Amino acid sequence: MPQGIHDIEVPLPIRTVWEFVRVLDHWVVLVPGYISHEVINERRVTWSFTGDIGILKKEISLQVDITEWNEPTEVKFMLTGINENFTGEGYFKAKELGEKCTKMTGFLDITAKGLKAPMVNSILKSHVSQLTTELAEAVASRMKEQ
Repeated sequence: MPQGIHDIEVPLPIRTVWEFVRVLDHWVVLVPGYISHEVINERRVTWSFTGDIGILKKEISLQVDITEWNEPTEVKFMLTGINENFTGEGYFKAKELGEKCTKMTGFLDITAKGLKAPMVNSILKSHVSQLTTELAEAVASRMKEQ
């Protein structure tokens, strides 16, 4: 299964981290290759981004369904491919390290289905890890700017 996990310490209180992550519009725009998104409701968003699948650059559209909001420490979500046969899940977790320091963990697991799945999943293994790191770092950076 192609997956990635990334931890980062941010010099912000856990409440500030939560206030940022709980608003979908804040972080879906930070996905590498972001093209667009639409918030359907507070628990569902669709987003499109350019993804590298081997030598191909392809527009990928996903539906993100929030499955858990555990204030102030965790947001879990499921991913469903709209234009490609992908499924997955992910989360943001926050752990208070001090009054003004929070450890944030980003996790992403995306699996291709269908006839091309073995080839696509082998390519995704390195890309999902990199995507997770880039997304977690971008979220942390944006939070510090606000």
